[in-house]
Formats: sequence, structure tokens, C-alpha cells
Amino acid sequence: MRQQAITLGALGILTVFAARLVMIQGVDPDDLATQALESRLATSTVATDRADIVDRNGEVLATSVNRYHVWVNQQKIAEFKRVEDGVVVAEGALDAAEILAPILDMDESELAAKLVGDETFVYIAKYVTPETWNLISDEGIYGIEPEAVSERTYPNGDLAGNIVGFVGGTADKQGVNWGLAGMEKSQEENLLGTDGSLTYERGGNGTAIPTGVLEETPAEPGQDVVLTIDRDIQYYAQSRLEEALSVTGASHGFVTVEDAKTGEIYALADSGTVDPNDPGATDGSSRSSRAIEDVFEPGSTAKAITMAAAIEEGVITPTSRFEVPYEYTTANGQTFKDSHEHGLDKMTAAGILVDSSNTGTIMIGQQLTEQQRYDYLRAFGFGQTTGIGMPSESAGLLSNWENWDGRSKYAVLYGQAVAVTALQTSQVYQTLANGGERITPTLIKGYRNADGTITEREQEEPVRVVSEETADQVMLMLEDVTEDGTGKQAQIDGYRVAGKTGTAQAVGPTGELDSIVASFVGVAPADDPAIVVSVSLFDPKSSIWGGEVAAPVFSDVATFALQTLRVPPSGPDEELYPTTWE
Repeated sequence: MRQQAITLGALGILTVFAARLVMIQGVDPDDLATQALESRLATSTVATDRADIVDRNGEVLATSVNRYHVWVNQQKIAEFKRVEDGVVVAEGALDAAEILAPILDMDESELAAKLVGDETFVYIAKYVTPETWNLISDEGIYGIEPEAVSERTYPNGDLAGNIVGFVGGTADKQGVNWGLAGMEKSQEENLLGTDGSLTYERGGNGTAIPTGVLEETPAEPGQDVVLTIDRDIQYYAQSRLEEALSVTGASHGFVTVEDAKTGEIYALADSGTVDPNDPGATDGSSRSSRAIEDVFEPGSTAKAITMAAAIEEGVITPTSRFEVPYEYTTANGQTFKDSHEHGLDKMTAAGILVDSSNTGTIMIGQQLTEQQRYDYLRAFGFGQTTGIGMPSESAGLLSNWENWDGRSKYAVLYGQAVAVTALQTSQVYQTLANGGERITPTLIKGYRNADGTITEREQEEPVRVVSEETADQVMLMLEDVTEDGTGKQAQIDGYRVAGKTGTAQAVGPTGELDSIVASFVGVAPADDPAIVVSVSLFDPKSSIWGGEVAAPVFSDVATFALQTLRVPPSGPDEELYPTTWE
């Protein structure tokens, strides 16, 4: 009985094996083979470097370079031994530290502390150059290994740092090459590209099987971002701005240079610009572009809007006559004054703009309805972002006309009770220089593909603000400002210049409107506009008047830009409007 039971049990086991063998070989061999193959497959990521950011001429402003993190297996380096002519000349972690410290420019004892221990993976240096790693590798020290990484670098230091931005780590993403500011942030999707993958079949020891499965999905590199910035103009604007701060004692300032017809930004300069290679060395408030974030009252530079609106609505012409007092009281009892005392002056509308008269501007602007005043401020770009595409751009402050108090409805006519950015101020003059059409400003010229071809950015349709005739008349009035008015120091040899000075208020450190902004915004050449340049200086000590501290900066920066862009000199002078009458 026992023998029969053993026999039957053995036959049962054999039957199970036979059935399983039939299943494997005859019923589902493909599924089992697939499972076996999948267990042998390994997939690794094929990373793509972050694409470059370049200026309009292809000069590199941000790029990714190959670097190495160097790490040590402390257990293995303990076995390190160097023998020369049969003699041991170095061994162990301490001797390895003596060899490597000069190469890594590290303190020997500090390095030795990282090499000694029982850990199998400890970083000893990060972001070393390929040249440095080659020197380390040549030493042949057992237990020292490299980890290939990519590092973002900015070869021009703080040049356009406020525009280019910088990278770093984030709480929800691995790595440190994520855009945190500027174009690095706003253009992240274009710069990153798409990682690829490599799937291969491996043996029991983890090495690839030469004749096994090998599937590769190529990485798709990102597109280089081509900025409208001209590196040379940006450098000069930043340098001249820093010089102006030193001369005038101003706390900070901005300079913008824009193409009058296309809206392309040649320079967007902030004082104290961040160096993207070391953003932590710059105060947090200065790591982005304050030229598009900080707001202030535009002051007299906004008087051009009042003149354009009044001419467009037909309530004045450039030669309309006014008797302008030093002090003027409106119908609702609000009293306004000019910056300098004077008698009852007989001025034309052009003369009021040339002399930057507050009272005269109110006399003109009060002929517009409050709705019209608001609509033109809005049409010229106040109270809304410009659309330049930079993170954290401010829209400024423009209350609806229905919320204006008894004083604000007049103050907006000469640039108070409203707050703007430096770029918004520039847009007013770009609109006038472009025949009355407002163009969306841009820092993006296009995108450079992997094959070197350029994909041009899509241009937005211009917005008609005033007629070409109105724009031309205001431009001629603004030209007289630099010829005989408050902006004489903005003149440029060989070029006709149109522009306007301004002195206004901004929020100071106390949170009150106790900071002064001296500014000048101008167009050159006035007869065939090529560029718009705006200059804003905060709390200058030498003078608070824009014509004295900002206009000379305009002249120098505009001259450099015109020469760099090879803009031909102006044609013959045009007869200007009369500024007074008898």
C-alpha cells in the first residue's frame, strides 16, 4: 500500500509538471517570454541640456556647460595604493587628500574628512570643469568617481541679468536648473526641450546584452531664445546709468531703449542689476526688472497724452492761444500752481508743453470730459500691463474716472494721481513716434532651432490711439521742448530730438509719496523715429529736475544706440510752432 501511494504521488507530480510544460510550450509561450524579457529590460533617461538665451546678434547671454560632481566611495579609497619602482609612495584616504586638494583648490584637512569613513557615496566637490576632472582622473585614485551634470552659466555676468533671469531649485521639482526669474522663467517651456529614453536588455550582472533589445527615443532639444536686446547697447545703458547715479547721488534708476516702429527692446537697464551666476549676492528686490515692476507718478512726461487727446478731440490746435497764470483755480475750487512763479503769460498750446506748465495743461485738459481723460490714458497703455512677457510686470495704477475725487480729475492731466512703470511711460512716446499706433513691446525676437534656423515671433496687431496727423503735431511740439524748452540737454548733434522732461513723486521707504523721480523720455530722430529712450532717476541730490539730471543720460545713451544701429542723421529742420502770442 505504501509503495502504491508513493507511485501514485509521483505520477501526480509528473502529471502537474507535464501539464505545466504543455502550457509553457504550447498554450502561452509568448506571454511568458514577454514577462521574462520585461524582467531583463532597463530604461534610462537621455537628458537634454537647457537651450541658450542669446541677444539679437547671437551673442550668448545664458548657456549650459558640462560639469562634474566628484564623489568618493570611502570604503574603496581606503584600499588606494600607489607604487612607483616597487615602492609605495602613497596609500589610503589621507594621502589621496594630499594629492587631490591642490587640484580641487580645497583645504587638505577638510577634504580628508570627507574621504575617511565607511560610506559608499559622499560628494567631495560639485560643478568641477572637465579640465579639472581630467586632472583628477589622471591620478587614478581608487574610489574617486565622477557624476556628469549640466550647469547654467552666464558669461556676461550682470549684463542684462534683470532680463535673462536665473535658475535654481524648486520645492516640487528635482534638480537646480529651473527658471526662477526673467526669461529663464517665462521661456522655460521653450528652453527645456523633452528628455529622451534608452531601453536595453541586461544580463544577470546588470550589463547590457550586446545582441539584446535596444530601443532609443531621441531627446528633443529646446529652442534657443533670441532676445531683442543688443548686448552693446544694454552694456552702455547699464554703465551710463551707474555713472549717473554716482554723479547725481540718485538711489537707483532705469533706462529703456526701444525700437519706435517694432516695439523691440534694445536695452532694459536697471541699476544694481543681479548677476545670474550668483543671484544670492543681490537683494531680493533687485533680482528682477524694477523698470517693469516699480510704479511712480509719470509727472510732466504724461502731459503729451493730454495734448494728443485735446488735439484729437478737436478742442485745441498746437497754436491755440491761452493766457496762463502761475496759479489757477478750477470750477470746483481746486487750486494748482506751476513749478516756478510767473505773471500772466500769453502761451500757445505748444508753448504750454514746451514750458511744462501745469496750469496751462489743466486749462487745456478741462475741455475734455472725465471719461475722455480716462479713455486716452488707458489707450496709451496706463493701468494695464504692456504684454512684454516678463514675470511680475506691474499694470500700474489708474482708477476708473468715476472714482476720481475733485482734485484727481485734474491732476491726471499733468501726470499725477496715476502711477506707471518706466516701460509704460516709454510706450506713450513709442505710440506718438509710430504715427499714433501703439505696438506691444517685446524682448523676444524669435527662437533658434537645433538646425540653426530662426522661427520669428508672432507680431501682434498695432492699436490705433490717435490719428497720424495728431501724432505728428504732438511730435513737433515735443521737438520744441528740446530746442527751446526744459529738455535742451537732451539734444544730439546731427539728429532732431523730440521729448519731455518730468519731475514727479513715487512711494519711498516710508510707504508715503516722499520720493522724487526725475525723468526724460525722448525720440530720435524726430523726423524719422528710430528709437525711444526713457531715463528715470530716483531721489537725485544734485537736482530734482529731469531736464538737468535725466536729459544728459538720454543724450548719451541715444547717441550710442543711434551709432550702433547705424541710423542716418536727420534731414533739414522743420519750422516749429510758435510758443507765445501778442
